[in-house]
Amino acid sequence: MRLRKSNSLRKPILAFLVACAALAQAPLARSDVIVGRVLRVVDGDTLLLETSDSLRQSVRLVGIDAPEPAQPHGREAREYLARLVSNGDVRAECPKLDHRTSVVCKVWARPTDCASCERTIDVGLAQISGGMAWWYRRYALEQSADDRTRYEAEEKTARENRRGLWADKQPVEPSEWRRGR
Repeated sequence: MRLRKSNSLRKPILAFLVACAALAQAPLARSDVIVGRVLRVVDGDTLLLETSDSLRQSVRLVGIDAPEPAQPHGREAREYLARLVSNGDVRAECPKLDHRTSVVCKVWARPTDCASCERTIDVGLAQISGGMAWWYRRYALEQSADDRTRYEAEEKTARENRRGLWADKQPVEPSEWRRGR
């Protein structure tokens, strides 16, 4: 009597492999750059983008943590970010997915007074410089050494000049604020 190999495992394995292949071909899975139109500024460190192929993607700004919307300076941080990206389209360099299925990106925008200029504004750095966000030290190693140096220096300058949230005597970091709620 000859034994037959079971087909019962072949179908689930084949289905799994097909699903993996489909995910590997998804635009954001294989690409680390998104160029898209800003649909909405969610808060001081999150944007909703629409790509040229009409996909919508939530994007968190790498290296910063802005006040939550209900937190002091939350509304101002959101409005400041909205002004920075007011020319509509941005370029996002996205090295990772965060725990909420957003992509975490370094976002570049055009200067607000020049719609035809290149995207030269590092939006996260501008949020820090304006006193609208903290440099997110917890994730510093996800940034290049140059970016770490720039982000840290801009936060120090914003603190010293009491810009934005640094005008408060003791601003509360968003992570601490969330824990206290």
